[in-house]
Amino acid sequence: MPSQKDPSSPLENSAQAPSAEHGLEAAAISPPYNTDFENGRWFPTWRPYQGDLDRDPVGINEYLPPSKSVLLGVQHTFAMFGATVLAPLLMGFDPNLAILMSGICTVMFFLITGGRMPSYLGSSFAFIGPVIAVTAYAGAGFNGNLNVALGGIMACGIIYALIGLLVMKTGTGWIERLMPPIVTGAIVMIIGLNLAPVTIQGVSANQFDAWMATLTVLLISGVAVFTRGMLRRLLLLVGLILSYFAYFIMTNVMGFGAAIDFSGVAAASWFGLPSIHTPRFEMSAIILIAPVAFILVAENLGHFKAVEGMTKARVTPYMGRAFFADGLATTFSAGFGGTGVTTYAENIGVMAVTKVYSTTIFVVAGVVAILLGLSPKFGAIIQTIPAALLGGASIVVFGLIAIAGVKIWIDSRIDFSKNSNLIIAAVTVIMGTGNFSLHLGGFDLGGIGTATLAAIVLNALFNQGSEAKAAHQSLAK
Repeated sequence: MPSQKDPSSPLENSAQAPSAEHGLEAAAISPPYNTDFENGRWFPTWRPYQGDLDRDPVGINEYLPPSKSVLLGVQHTFAMFGATVLAPLLMGFDPNLAILMSGICTVMFFLITGGRMPSYLGSSFAFIGPVIAVTAYAGAGFNGNLNVALGGIMACGIIYALIGLLVMKTGTGWIERLMPPIVTGAIVMIIGLNLAPVTIQGVSANQFDAWMATLTVLLISGVAVFTRGMLRRLLLLVGLILSYFAYFIMTNVMGFGAAIDFSGVAAASWFGLPSIHTPRFEMSAIILIAPVAFILVAENLGHFKAVEGMTKARVTPYMGRAFFADGLATTFSAGFGGTGVTTYAENIGVMAVTKVYSTTIFVVAGVVAILLGLSPKFGAIIQTIPAALLGGASIVVFGLIAIAGVKIWIDSRIDFSKNSNLIIAAVTVIMGTGNFSLHLGGFDLGGIGTATLAAIVLNALFNQGSEAKAAHQSLAK
């Protein structure tokens, strides 16, 4: 999704890890000390908001009256909704269960981080490529090999949580050295590019589906370009609703293409638990999916840096706790059949607009998502979305993920006059796009896994010495 320098951007899964030089600059401009926020306890000292909402921001440890909290919480739920529903549909997961788990995991995140990191946890797009590769998912309907993917996602969550524990002890410096912007930008790019062939094939079965996918692309793009404010932030949701209505007119009314079947919606009850799925652990799936942990670390590092800059609160000391919380939440979600989760930059964008940073708002948003997830009728409505429309949305989403990787390079001012940066970027992008895969002991790393490993290794070989020299020169000044 979006990079931290453009929180209104529609994607949730781009990442940006500052370079050594940027880290030194950030340290020099540290946010002021807040005795209520940094009180030595698990939770900050909560205070009622007493400012003017039209002028004064709401702090992380401040809370609003219940009526305002509910409205702002519902807004955050809508902000995450489009992507949180789309990701499970593209992997053959239950979107109702994904919504339910996103709500539970957001509340878990609040508790584990001690209410110090304003974030919403939604379905991560970083898992789509590895899950499709592991399960050979055809792109429509229920994923019959879902259980194998769940085992891999749980393993990824455990690794991610362990990284969080390590960061709690050692800080984030080693992550920023391991995955500087040249690496994270390339990794984010290949997440989108690796999925392009599957996406195009999925909407090319017949010309009617191809044209409906194209219409979906145009409608989502129109919302992104020609609207403003909250409507722009809901581009996936609004664009899919408009294309759904157009598809209904074309098929159910005019008789073109396969009509939408609403029998499942009529039969579904208003309240009930989604179907739970049991993970199955297979080493081949774990090898493919577990490396996503490093993508999530890079992504969330960028998001947390953005939150710190926006709120002017010292959240860096709590990043390890946040990594641990997200990893634990991913493990929990997959344990019941849900997707892996990550912090959503859509919701960071909402905070940028509203200037309301209170973490209590995200608890309200989580509770709203839990209530939606407990409605089978709501899930049945989602299941009626035609594959052609999902394919069109995928073209936009995966393309924007790829461009978000480029944006990381631009924002970080990557110097491509250096051959080391050129080689790291070129090799990683082509490996990931072409789905070049290495095998370790009979296990297939997959295109994204191989390219991620290549980026990290090449950076360690070519750039570590120059980065250390740059950091030393900056300190000497």
